[in-house]
Amino acid sequence: FIFFFFKQKTAYDIGVRLVGSEMCIRDRCFFFFKQKTAYEISACLVGSEMCIRDRWYYREKGDTLGGTARTLDGVDGECQLQEGIMSRSGCSQIDDSHSLVLDENGWTQVRTGDGVDIYVFAYGNDYKEALNDFYRLTGKTPMLPRYALGNWWSRYYAYTEDSYKALVTRFEKEKIPFSVGVLDMDWHLVEEVDPKYGSGWTGYTWNKKYYPDPERFMNWLHDHGMKISVNLHPAGGIRAFEEAYPAMAKELGDVDTEHEAPIDFDITSRKFLEAYFKCVLHPEENKGVDFWWIDWQQGNITKVPGLDPLWMLNHYHYLDNARDGKRPLTFSRYAGPGSHRYPVGFSGDSIVTWESLNFQPYFTSTASNIGYGWWSHDIGGHMFGYRDNELALRWVQLGVFSPINRLHSSKNEFMGKEPWQVPMAVSYTHFRAHETGRKLVCRLLLEKKNKRRRKII
Repeated sequence: FIFFFFKQKTAYDIGVRLVGSEMCIRDRCFFFFKQKTAYEISACLVGSEMCIRDRWYYREKGDTLGGTARTLDGVDGECQLQEGIMSRSGCSQIDDSHSLVLDENGWTQVRTGDGVDIYVFAYGNDYKEALNDFYRLTGKTPMLPRYALGNWWSRYYAYTEDSYKALVTRFEKEKIPFSVGVLDMDWHLVEEVDPKYGSGWTGYTWNKKYYPDPERFMNWLHDHGMKISVNLHPAGGIRAFEEAYPAMAKELGDVDTEHEAPIDFDITSRKFLEAYFKCVLHPEENKGVDFWWIDWQQGNITKVPGLDPLWMLNHYHYLDNARDGKRPLTFSRYAGPGSHRYPVGFSGDSIVTWESLNFQPYFTSTASNIGYGWWSHDIGGHMFGYRDNELALRWVQLGVFSPINRLHSSKNEFMGKEPWQVPMAVSYTHFRAHETGRKLVCRLLLEKKNKRRRKII
């Protein structure tokens, strides 16, 4: 038996969905609901072979096996994980009471009333079926475009058009294939921004000192078999020095351009978001940008309660990237359950230590407990820490067997991940193979004592 106890002010403002109806119909489960008092409701599930004898209490998270986390920014080693749907107790929940809903036009709106919206997963230890029904509830993970499965090159570095072309040419000479080139924030104006406008953290205007002709540069990369992703820190809005400022101001219609009033980044405004895509991002896509790296690091608060700006960015960027009928892609941090619908995930700025590497395989695998699979880590680490050639090589080994293999590093000259920068390490296993003449992969011979016969496997 599994018993569900719900305690709430009245018996009518609780919404409960028991996920797994298909399995229950097959197993002929029966549901009995009894109102014991005005403050307590109990439900009894009987008749399923998959059920284990346990209890789930209203708002009880349960002993889940963990899910994943929003980011690994600033994490040196382990971090606390959010909840998943797999539980040792056989029951888990997702409380969706505080999220927004989508109206018939696809825009977000605040929920009305003070009801409760909870999804209860009661599967015992049939984790595969729990995940299948989670996908039936939330939607499947979309198929990625083929190029996303190749190697990605990414570095926080002030490349120029010439230096980037030289790098790609060297990769080709060394027969090291890359299918995606990721440009970090130095593609746009940074140090050149007049202080009266603030910092250069947010930007949308190409730095012509580095890239005199962005369209020519991206066409060259396309000709060499590479797609392009470009970094965005959108929180600073669109300021008067940006090339897109006049068009954006005209589209919105209420901007004081005479006094160079900044256009605030307002993800809660549909008018702003539509103008943002039309006037700021689409022109760059017409030049050659294939998808955007949404590097949002400003928290989960907006002026609309319950609206996470990261989720909004992921959702609408992904939809917009599909507008021409192509298989869409975006690149951003995890924004909670359902984020598997917006691949690929960016796990944040990894610290270069063995502790970080040790945690990432576990971190990657537990994400499947909430249906999230397409993690892209900073392979080799991004910043701080220390240089260690063996650490770099071991991290690349993880990258090869990770969903996405994206080599990444900071501007530090000692932290570059170009393969020719890392001396080839020879492991003890390889050394012993050389010394003894034994092969790394060979048949296993099992010999029984006092018998001449051998069993070959």
